[in-house]
Amino acid sequence: MPDHRFFLELGGVVLALAVLARLAGRVGFSPIPLYLIAGLAVGTGGLIPIVTAEGFIETGAEIGIVLLLFMLGLEYTPRELADNLRTAAPAGIVDLVANFTPGLLIGFVIGLSSEAAFLLGGITYMSSTGIIAKTLSDLNWTGNRETPTVLSILVIEDLLMAAYLPLAAILLVGGAATSIAGSLALAVVLVGMVLLVAFRFGPAWSNLLFSRSDETLLLSLLGLVFIAAGIAAALQISTAVGAFLAGIAVSGEAAERARVLLAPLRDLFAAVFFVFFGLQIDPATIPPAAGTALVLAGVTAATKVGSGWWAARAAGVGSRGRFRAGTLLMARGEFSIAIAGIGAAAGLGERFIAIAATYVLVLAVLGPIAARVADPLVAARLRRRRLGELPAR
Repeated sequence: MPDHRFFLELGGVVLALAVLARLAGRVGFSPIPLYLIAGLAVGTGGLIPIVTAEGFIETGAEIGIVLLLFMLGLEYTPRELADNLRTAAPAGIVDLVANFTPGLLIGFVIGLSSEAAFLLGGITYMSSTGIIAKTLSDLNWTGNRETPTVLSILVIEDLLMAAYLPLAAILLVGGAATSIAGSLALAVVLVGMVLLVAFRFGPAWSNLLFSRSDETLLLSLLGLVFIAAGIAAALQISTAVGAFLAGIAVSGEAAERARVLLAPLRDLFAAVFFVFFGLQIDPATIPPAAGTALVLAGVTAATKVGSGWWAARAAGVGSRGRFRAGTLLMARGEFSIAIAGIGAAAGLGERFIAIAATYVLVLAVLGPIAARVADPLVAARLRRRRLGELPAR
């Protein structure tokens, strides 16, 4: 049974988050960077390390990303997702080449082993689904024209992770090469099956799920999303993809009421997710790795903006939406930390871990800020160009 220290630590963390959320609201910024820095402050090596509440925060972090992606899924129909995945496939290839290659090459340039360089490529490739989902919600961009393209790229990234992670394991500890193709094929088949079932039976399923009792509907929704995430995890697919697909399958009155009922829970556990993210980084490792990490962050921030811009342009999105898509994709997060953890477990050395952790922290903080700041700047520039104050390019 938790003792008084657990409740004191947890209460202190939640109240601190409330203060940070209020501060972010006052200045008109996303609270995500502040939540991440709060996690640094209460983690190992931080100012006030937490001891008894860390296990709860870790579990809450998993719930947070699951709820974030489930509620994003509620915004789209199966046909919309299928069409977007089909049209975004070339953009997914561009995203992979443009963002995996810099990490791989820079890893070799700074003298890392081939295994470490391969993992660094994965770290620079993967955008943060959790941070992007929260940023979309904070900035009220879920209905924008570029958002389906961004989400399609995230789903493609998560599916490719089903092949990448077994390959990483093969390189580090050995294993069967056939598991790579099997994992990817399983992920693709699962997505196709869910889309087919949701397309054919989604309305009937949603009517069955819906209840005019808020308590009954809330419990039903939570049960659905947790089971979907659990099945995805059991099949070695991202829990985020499982939750997103579960949201796709819910429509009509059930989806409308779900947005209202789950919003407070999403906000609470999403904040916990970002705190836990910061908890995993030791502040003492940041200064020695800062130079390399900043160079890597600068290069791959540009490649993510470029690949997002290209993908949105291919989807027929205007200039402002293209830049929104690019800056949204800048943030790295949970998958990158997981890949770094694989490297740590394989004994790839403190230098690799420090560079990876610092790099992820930099872009996890700068990604939401860039999305918030760049949009009005681009809008102002386009407005000035229309008025003839700037030359067209």
